[in-house]
Amino acid sequence: MRDLREYARQTQRRLILGVLILLFMVGGGLIWWFYGAGGAALGIVCLLAGLMPVALIALIFGIVDWILKRAGRE
Repeated sequence: MRDLREYARQTQRRLILGVLILLFMVGGGLIWWFYGAGGAALGIVCLLAGLMPVALIALIFGIVDWILKRAGRE
């Protein structure tokens, strides 16, 4: 029998990775095409700065999830 929760987690990871690849490759490539290397570098820095709050929230949720899973085992 399949573990549907693991399948959902794996699918979510793949979707997030795909979105990030599209964002950086397509977005960065279009910026590079229109504005050159300097614009693309600044665009990547801005994308990273914009994703930083999302990454911090995901990290906090991951830590809380890890703590709750460990507390449930004892």
